[in-house]
Amino acid sequence: MPPSLSKMHDRLEQLCLEVRKRPFYARHHQKPIQESGDSVILQQLPFLTKQDLIDWAAVGIGLFDLPREKYVRWHQTSGTTGRPLVVRDTAEDWRWWIECWGHVFDAAQIGPGDIAMMAFSFGPFIGFWTANDSLVDCGVTVIPGGGLSTRSRLQMMLDHHVTVLCATPTYALHMASVAASEGIDLASSDVRRIIVAGEPGGSLPSVRKRLESAFGATVIDHAGSSEVGAWGYGDALGKGLHVIQSEFIAEVIDFASDPRGRQVSEGETGELVLTGLGRRGGPAIRYRTGDIVRPMPAPDDDPNLWLEGGVIGRADDMVVVRGVNVFPSSVEAIIREDLLTEEYRVTVFRAGELDQLSIEAECSAAMAEQLSQRLSDRLAIKIQVQSVPENSLPRFEAKSRRWIDRRYE
Repeated sequence: MPPSLSKMHDRLEQLCLEVRKRPFYARHHQKPIQESGDSVILQQLPFLTKQDLIDWAAVGIGLFDLPREKYVRWHQTSGTTGRPLVVRDTAEDWRWWIECWGHVFDAAQIGPGDIAMMAFSFGPFIGFWTANDSLVDCGVTVIPGGGLSTRSRLQMMLDHHVTVLCATPTYALHMASVAASEGIDLASSDVRRIIVAGEPGGSLPSVRKRLESAFGATVIDHAGSSEVGAWGYGDALGKGLHVIQSEFIAEVIDFASDPRGRQVSEGETGELVLTGLGRRGGPAIRYRTGDIVRPMPAPDDDPNLWLEGGVIGRADDMVVVRGVNVFPSSVEAIIREDLLTEEYRVTVFRAGELDQLSIEAECSAAMAEQLSQRLSDRLAIKIQVQSVPENSLPRFEAKSRRWIDRRYE
């Protein structure tokens, strides 16, 4: 349950007092954060962007500006929106990450007695490591699935009676496809929960339907970022995400119509802005996540802020095609409904002065034509879909890279 506003404000005050003289915020804030005894008004503090972090780091002023010996963990971002960014955590920060992930596993009713498979090849991306350590902290037996083929992972999952699968939505769909081709009945396995993260999909009804049907398990969505922390978990009905308001102050801001930022009302879409209160080694204050969300009244009894549809899209991924705002998640939701498309790729290009989309899909020519018509009906724009051979498009374990931008080549 979210704490009282006064308690959250006290934690914000303490955080601001701690960082006001540290190199990063001394430079980033044009005006000094108030001295002790003054009230900190969050809305008077400037927003923080990933570009700010990159720009300041380039001149030797990083967000993670405590003495180096304070940090015990090193990771970096995936680099999907630019240069990878190094992030560091103190031992206390790492404990906070683990506790935040605990909200996700509590919502999924995961605990001692469960056996979880991490269907990732572990690298420098932080999410896999924090999820792994939090599962161990919850008393779950964890099976690492790195360095294996999909077929080997499936067999290991069956042999060891895995009850929880952790994967990106993309890779979980790929596992289901490989299982079908190998004659493996996933629905009769012991898997009862699938925790998905790393990209939109866990709150898309069409993606959830395909995964839950294939595995005979419940999908639980999660959202977080290397810069901020593990901030969200899926609601009980699978229709959106709750923000962990005991650890994050959340704002949803419209920057599209007002560059200075306007707080949106329920039902409106805007960019999620988060202030994490427990990561003192690299505190992100009013961080623009780039995630487009829609706050709405929660359909369940959870009092935390609810975001309908989870992360709807990314502010930097939206493409305007003949006046229509198109997000990758909107296209995926349509493709993943009931059309048997194994994999697809979208190319964004320019024709004259207009942005256009084309799609390659691993499906029959008839299905490609049907998909093109469905996209046209739903999005009110013409999108050409080309049929390509099975297994001709790339597969992804981590975040997918299905959208290729060729507008400026």
